Amino acid sequence: MAQAPATPKRKRAALLAAAAISPAWADRLSPAPSERAALALRAASGPRRPAQQVIFLVPLVGPQHVGDWGAVVERLTATLESFRRQDGAWQAVICCQQRPPLPDDPRIHWLPFDDPAPGNDKWRKLAMLCDHLADMDTGPAYVMSFDADDLLRDGTVAQMLAGDAPGWLVETGYVMDHATGTVALAGPRSLAMPLRKPFWKLCGSCAAIYHDPALPQSARFLREMTAHEHRMFPYLARLAGAPLRPLAQPSVLYVLNHGENFGARRGRVGFKTRFVQRFALESSDWARVSTAFPSP
Repeated sequence: MAQAPATPKRKRAALLAAAAISPAWADRLSPAPSERAALALRAASGPRRPAQQVIFLVPLVGPQHVGDWGAVVERLTATLESFRRQDGAWQAVICCQQRPPLPDDPRIHWLPFDDPAPGNDKWRKLAMLCDHLADMDTGPAYVMSFDADDLLRDGTVAQMLAGDAPGWLVETGYVMDHATGTVALAGPRSLAMPLRKPFWKLCGSCAAIYHDPALPQSARFLREMTAHEHRMFPYLARLAGAPLRPLAQPSVLYVLNHGENFGARRGRVGFKTRFVQRFALESSDWARVSTAFPSP
């Protein structure tokens, strides 16, 4: 299972315009499987019940694909610690071939992955994680795919659960170059910083989608959405009739160049390193907020 290709922007605009009239009209435009799932959810959705918790879906690289499994486990531990520091209800499911050492916490679960097919298995793990939602006692929840080396800011779960939103988007967030210790702030472009990028264009730990387990179309949409790269998430949520609301503060820390980044294995970290250099924060500015995250 390979990553699903992105829909050209012109076709996205046409599908959104047609869906505003009727999901059936949009269905005539040969939508991709993810877009068809979004339209089905749009047609099926009714009144939204309050979300009771946040579910983090964590695909973890297998030890056979990395050079330092101990370093991968160490970063996963920091990621899980960022969850455990949260106020409010949450669960996390880690999908991997080999069970890593996990904290003794009933909110943290391991989902065994034994698919032997060669190649990048991240997308198959995400599909399995989405399918696993049917076996969990979640109630209405926000579901967020989360990379095993990113960190969630203190208070983010409470903010999500306190708001009545069809989903949340990390529009602003921090990007750290672990090799240098430099940190940049990603966020929307402005006149002062026309080349800056929003966080959701840089990192996959960027969207928490409302999930109603009473709707079969809900889990199906999550499964199809996470088959794409994260740049498609806000568009697909809009197509599903559930536009994402930006979180009020920079809510995720994305760490680059620590040796086992997924992007590095695909040769796609260089432009992000340059982004950090271009938009680097003063060390004093980072020091004021760094305590809201575990040590990366």
